[in-house]
Amino acid sequence: MSNNKKTFFSWLRNNKKNKINNNNNKKKTSGFLNKLKKNLLKTRDIFTNRILSIFKNTKVNDSLFEKLEETLLMSDVGLETTKNIINNLIKSNNINKYDNKKIYLYLKKELVNILKKVEKPSEKLLNNKTFIILVVGVNGVGKTSTIGKIAYKYKKKGKSVMLVAADIFRAGAVDQLKKIGNSISVPVISDSKKKDSSSIIFDAINIAKSKKLDVLIIDTAGRLHNKKNLMNELKKNNNVIKKLNNGIKHEVLLVIDSCSGQNSVAQTNLFYKEIDVSGLVVTKLDGTAKGGIIFSISDKLNIPIRYISFGKSINDLKTFNAKKFVNALLDNK
Repeated sequence: MSNNKKTFFSWLRNNKKNKINNNNNKKKTSGFLNKLKKNLLKTRDIFTNRILSIFKNTKVNDSLFEKLEETLLMSDVGLETTKNIINNLIKSNNINKYDNKKIYLYLKKELVNILKKVEKPSEKLLNNKTFIILVVGVNGVGKTSTIGKIAYKYKKKGKSVMLVAADIFRAGAVDQLKKIGNSISVPVISDSKKKDSSSIIFDAINIAKSKKLDVLIIDTAGRLHNKKNLMNELKKNNNVIKKLNNGIKHEVLLVIDSCSGQNSVAQTNLFYKEIDVSGLVVTKLDGTAKGGIIFSISDKLNIPIRYISFGKSINDLKTFNAKKFVNALLDNK
């Protein structure tokens, strides 16, 4: 390895050590980062390894920026977002004449800035009323399992939680939610006699309010974003909540599958236009090389990312943190 390559990686390791040593919660932070890095392995294979390989060369030139652009695109950061990042890097370099270390840090800063504007934890929306979460999304994104993870997260915080089985279409959906609820000791409201999801939601909200519960999480049927009749049903669900909630803000949480890449952007945009999505959960980050989709969605749509999910464990859901996510991607170990 050349001296230039050794210099960059030595600096990268020392820079990382200094930051960790200055963190009062270094064990907790390091543990989370290590788990996140492990679960982002497929994205890191393209994103991290290639970017660090580019920065082995201390010479900052057009080739460096071209390779960075190619790598961002391969990680599904998106054409428009990628061009904005690269243009900002080039502009800053032309003004400041950066070396590769500073370009690397500036890249991290650019990526964090994109994600920071959507880093808005759902927990901050809690008040002294029942907080209602309507969970929506297309088929197969992991809505029901995500609901279990969110419910468990609130329960660990000492909140009273109830789930609503309002998916009246998918065979086994009610049983799946009941199984999840039973495993974390959270009650599930369902009604097999009713064929209208809005009626089930109506009854569940009244029960939750009478019991003065902290959180009510509603599971809905998966639906394609371009099916008008199914989207109209979601609108009806949403309107029932608005009517019973007396103007109090509730959460419409869209679950998106990171494996879908740029198609997730189109899905998110259409759901947002139809039912005013207020937050996102990005799932299956452990199974894709397209983790860069988070940057594209954040940059284009500016919808808060509440959680990211990776793995099947009940604990494999984390409140989204922009800096930790970027550090997990751009860490050399």
